[in-house]
Amino acid sequence: MLRHDVSLQWAVTLLIIAIAVTTVRPVGVSGRGLAVAALLVVNSVALLARHLPPDFPRRAALVWLTAGVVACAGLLEVCDKGSGYLFAYFLVGHAGYRLPLKPALAVAALSSLLCGAVFYFYVGPDHQVMTWTFGLSTGVPVVAGILGRSKQQAVEARLQAAESAERAARAEVRTAVLTERGRIARDVHDVLAHSLAGINMHLELADALMDTGDLEKVRAAHNKAQSLVKESLKQAQWTVHALREDSLPLLESLTAMIESSGHREVLTVTGAVRELPAQVTQNVLRIVQEALTNAARHAPGAEIAVELTFDAASTSLAVRNGPATGEATAGVGSGMGLIGMRERVALLGGTLTAGPLTEGPDRGGWQVEAVIRG
Repeated sequence: MLRHDVSLQWAVTLLIIAIAVTTVRPVGVSGRGLAVAALLVVNSVALLARHLPPDFPRRAALVWLTAGVVACAGLLEVCDKGSGYLFAYFLVGHAGYRLPLKPALAVAALSSLLCGAVFYFYVGPDHQVMTWTFGLSTGVPVVAGILGRSKQQAVEARLQAAESAERAARAEVRTAVLTERGRIARDVHDVLAHSLAGINMHLELADALMDTGDLEKVRAAHNKAQSLVKESLKQAQWTVHALREDSLPLLESLTAMIESSGHREVLTVTGAVRELPAQVTQNVLRIVQEALTNAARHAPGAEIAVELTFDAASTSLAVRNGPATGEATAGVGSGMGLIGMRERVALLGGTLTAGPLTEGPDRGGWQVEAVIRG
């Protein structure tokens, strides 16, 4: 925490003590001079105590500052000359800085009362204005101390607020990093999990068929693995686009993606087309990619329909496929694709539903529908 300049504070303290030691008289080893010397030491120790740690008990601080003020009044009473009154000014000012308001004002009132009384008995009743002026002046520094403490507390409050803001910013950055890692993990899964599993399965099948001598089946398994490799390359291209910060044109990219999957004129757009945020565009493309991949693997040969609807408050996407007309690839995939799609939509504040179609012309097929606000 920010504190007053320690070196400057020590310099001021030692300067006040030095001025008092060189100006206060009489100082000796007996009688009145001994009393002056003893009170001078007490005042010096009380002033040096200003440098005790801020967490020093307030009750103990009140005792020492009160004792210091009484000792200062006593010094003014027994000495003939000197600058001993400076102790009162600085002790009262420190009381305003260190103590709560009421105790600080009590110390200031005690200083004004005692120092004013000593001055009254020293100059006599003919100088009441001077007496009141001097007495009140020894209590005035408490105001400077209170203001200094308020300023210090304000500075510390600002520093604490800045530290809290910095911690919050670091937490936000960490959350963003974790979110981005999750997004990349989903992208990697979408590209690798299904494709590599399918490629591996067909290569293992081809290897097993080698022993049977059935070259046609070996060639078919090899060709299937090769087609999966080509499909994976296309998916990798879209993944690279999705990982970029810049936004792709949604309709053009969506049309190209659908056509690259072997389907044409299956996209239907409803409503007033508008530009979507980059994050929304990327996730819509990835959802469509995952849905098309699943349809190709689990419902080969099925008809595909993709519907994109722009409403006033939301954007809806539906990918629907009919029943399979070919043999589905069994055992391919990790089962995480649907989870990844749900996570994507949830990050955008939307909802996703997926399930089989039980009625209509596509009965026996599957539909994935995402609704995104905005």
